[in-house]
Amino acid sequence: MKSYCLKELSDLELVQRLRKIKNNIIIDASIVGFTIGIAIYGAVKNGLEIFTFLPLILAYVIIKNSGNNKILEKEMRKELDSRNFCKH
Repeated sequence: MKSYCLKELSDLELVQRLRKIKNNIIIDASIVGFTIGIAIYGAVKNGLEIFTFLPLILAYVIIKNSGNNKILEKEMRKELDSRNFCKH
C-alpha cells in the first residue's frame, strides 16, 4: 500500500480505505482459520510431520502482519473522529 498522510485524504476516501481494511481483516481471519484446520487435519491423518507445521507458520506470518491493519484502522478512526465525521 502506498504511503499517504491521513490528513490529506477526504472523508470519503478515509471511509473507503477503512472498509478495505475491514475486508482485509476478515480475509486474514478466514485464511488463518483455514490453515489451522489444515494443520489439525494433517496432524490427525498423518501424525506430526514437517508438513503439519508449514500451515501454522503461514498463519503466524498472517497474524503478525495483520497487526499493522489494526493500527492503521485505529488511526483512521481517530482522524474521522477529529473531523467530527458522522456516518449515517
